[in-house]
Amino acid sequence: MRNIKLTIEYDGKGFNGWQKQPNKANIQGEIENAIKEITGEEVDLIASRKN
Repeated sequence: MRNIKLTIEYDGKGFNGWQKQPNKANIQGEIENAIKEITGEEVDLIASRKN
């Protein structure tokens, strides 16, 4: 397993928040799906908030 740090900023319009939710558009799920598409690996994102 490897750890990769991502620093992202997003406009959440059209999404139902960050956290994965069944049958709802969310940022976490979209990013995880994009990473899987690129790498072929399942990933679990862990978020933290920068103030």
